[in-house]
Amino acid sequence: MTQKDITFVADFLTEHFNEAPELYNRKGKYFNVERVGQYLKDEDDDLVSPPNTEGNQWFNFLKDSTHLKESPLLFPYYPEKSLHFVKRQMEGIIDQCLQKPADVIGKSVHQAVCMSLYKIPQSEDSTPQLFKLPFLWNDKTSNLHYVLFTMLENSISKIHILRRHTDTSRSVSNGILAVEFGNFLNNSINESSDSRCYSCLDAQFYDDETVTVVLKESVQQEGKERVLAQLPLS
Repeated sequence: MTQKDITFVADFLTEHFNEAPELYNRKGKYFNVERVGQYLKDEDDDLVSPPNTEGNQWFNFLKDSTHLKESPLLFPYYPEKSLHFVKRQMEGIIDQCLQKPADVIGKSVHQAVCMSLYKIPQSEDSTPQLFKLPFLWNDKTSNLHYVLFTMLENSISKIHILRRHTDTSRSVSNGILAVEFGNFLNNSINESSDSRCYSCLDAQFYDDETVTVVLKESVQQEGKERVLAQLPLS
């Protein structure tokens, strides 16, 4: 060690571990703890060396502000407590704020309809991902809620549209339907249906009346691998 290192350690010990008679009535050792470590102790006891907030711009600002001084929106400050204590206090308040909305929302949610989309053999160890691209859209004009999704495996050329009324007591016609793209973009009836088959890569609502889809040709040809199409919902 160099003399500089020894001096640094000596100064640290002198500053933080001087005897403190005013602490003799406290349990534990009668020395000031290292000032950073005291904030990390998971205890409710007051800090041995609380911070000096004199000259702090934020505290001076709050002190001079009649509106913010007693504002319930500001989290209270505990200058004598560790960060663990403050963390527990904040978690308790956040849990209290979230509990009421959770109860209200939980009681208002109920199952409106149940549809079986596919079945998986019980013998399979891992469940395959068959449900893809769920996209939600709410038509506020007609009070309708839509879900766009695709199914993998043998229906990659189809996009499914689920439609429900926002009023769960009302039903709508064609609640769920599938649109199959297949070879509908063929330019002539002479083209082979196998050579111009499309599958859906992505789909989203463009507006209340239009669906935008990204299609992929199953047989890739240069410059014709992807198609962006907008389809009227009608």
